[in-house]
Amino acid sequence: MEIDHYNFLSILPPSIALIISIWKKQIYIALLLGIWFGWLILESWNPIIAFYSTLNGVVNVFAIESNTKIILYSLGVGGILKLLYFTGGIPGFINWIEKKKLVQNRFQAQLIPFLIGIVITIESSITALISGTVGKPLIDKYKISREKLAYICDSTSSPICILFPFNGWGAFVIGLLIVQGTETPVVILLESIKYNFYPIITLIVLFISIYFNWNIGPMKSAEKKALKNINSFKQESNSTVIENLINTSKENEINGKVINFVLPIFAMVFFMLLSLFLTGINNSTNGFQSEFWEILSNTDGATSVLSSVIFTLLIIGILNIKIFSLNQFLDLIFKGMGSMLPVITLLVLAFSMGDIIHRLGTGIYISTLFSNSLNEKTIVISLFLISCLIAFSTGSSWGTFAIMVPIGMTISENFIEAQPIFLASVLGGGIFGDHCSPISDTTIISSMASGSGHIEHVRTQLPYVLISAFISIIIYALI
Repeated sequence: MEIDHYNFLSILPPSIALIISIWKKQIYIALLLGIWFGWLILESWNPIIAFYSTLNGVVNVFAIESNTKIILYSLGVGGILKLLYFTGGIPGFINWIEKKKLVQNRFQAQLIPFLIGIVITIESSITALISGTVGKPLIDKYKISREKLAYICDSTSSPICILFPFNGWGAFVIGLLIVQGTETPVVILLESIKYNFYPIITLIVLFISIYFNWNIGPMKSAEKKALKNINSFKQESNSTVIENLINTSKENEINGKVINFVLPIFAMVFFMLLSLFLTGINNSTNGFQSEFWEILSNTDGATSVLSSVIFTLLIIGILNIKIFSLNQFLDLIFKGMGSMLPVITLLVLAFSMGDIIHRLGTGIYISTLFSNSLNEKTIVISLFLISCLIAFSTGSSWGTFAIMVPIGMTISENFIEAQPIFLASVLGGGIFGDHCSPISDTTIISSMASGSGHIEHVRTQLPYVLISAFISIIIYALI
């Protein structure tokens, strides 16, 4: 009889990853050791064989077509970012906003970076970076604190990216679901959006704060100082880092135009949606005659995001054919890809950890424990809180997804109709930590892009974050 799980041993690898990630705040080492320990169990406690199995397991991540496509997509995003900086696309967009004089009061000064964060859903760091860079001169003019701008940037980065999953975030989650053998990963991910309360509540709370000028706790003090022109954000290094990053084009004396930014962004979104539609039709029984949900359930997210990046790179090359040679174009792409090495490493380890958890039957074992002692609502809230803790401790929402999505989805096999809400609770908890953890890359980039002191950003944002999390838990308990 085939073994469905390894009893108590099934939970040791993810538990080791959890403990080390919280203890050392290093998700890479935590995942790697967790993977090795998983193979140690599978290889009958032979550490040498487990070592080589770990190497093979990590390498075999590339044997899965969807994994490789997502990894290539992430590399492509790095190339796009490098090209956008080089061609002056981002500075050109900022100049366009200023020339149109769209801002006349304090509310509009905050609304502009808020709307930019809502619209740009490609990648959380890009969202925070652009929102902060565009919003900084506006909020300074109307005496709004840099801490408030950092809060806006941070709250419209990861939260909006997970709610509009036609990007690398969605592709990453879909990849994790595929590893777990989910038959309709795209449909489950889309259905989970309406239950992903934390990012939804975060955006609502943020808008209320902007519209009603609702400032609480440390944020209230920061706003008072801003009105009196007392700067609590004297962080020259922050501004210098961002200006060097954004104004890469100055080194080449390129006069950035808004189209150099808008068209590539539009192209990426357009080609991604088009590819999802076409792959869905191609994989459906009746082609164009298939029903919408059948097409949607048969989409190939990994192929779609990869093709969108390739077409976007071509668009940028054609648009700027007079700016750089073919050799320079390729060189910039490869340099941008090199900057994505940490993300790629995390992706590979995440997929490998998901495979180990699946092989050990971790979720199956946990589900047998939970199904006998806890009801559905308690499990959902527990998954949310555990994910919050992991993400806050590690600063990595994707690392949290890598650990918790396989567990949450396998537990949900005893609650098939509740799979979307199980997934939503894990995703929402992961976003919580990525949103407010002091070691999260988006938190750091948000404070840098806005010119706010990093610790001040964390302090002023935390009350709003806790309010959003508390409301989310209440809703999970009620539905």
